[in-house]
Amino acid sequence: MTRRSRQTEETGAEQGVLTISPEKVCFIMIKAREFDAKDAVTEPDPGSNPSDDKDVSVLEDREDDPVVEELTSLINALSVDEQVDLVALAWLGREDHVAADWAEVRAEAARLHNARTCDYLLGMPLLGDYLEEGLSLLGYSCEEYEIERL
Repeated sequence: MTRRSRQTEETGAEQGVLTISPEKVCFIMIKAREFDAKDAVTEPDPGSNPSDDKDVSVLEDREDDPVVEELTSLINALSVDEQVDLVALAWLGREDHVAADWAEVRAEAARLHNARTCDYLLGMPLLGDYLEEGLSLLGYSCEEYEIERL
């Protein structure tokens, strides 16, 4: 067991306490929903002014999508413990587990953690919904965060 793992276990993160702030999770959740709302590219090279096309390309899943870039940089900038929490919350929110399983879910996410966490999370359909449900099961809510953001 590494020193970092021992410290994580001793901090209480295994007992439902998040090492990632709920606000960060809420922000990622909102961005993930923006990403999930993207549609397939209908015209790869429109060659016209976006305002003439009512800027519909913003809803298309393009390689240079700023939402993907923002999510990628945010998730990659998280600490290992925060990334582990994010994966564990998504798993919890998929209804594969219950809140009482948090310690085991988090331990499994820590065991499987690798450098591809961002790709894994962005490849998960309904990531935003899973994060919201996971937070809810642990007694957290994004309601205040969403109200402040509006």
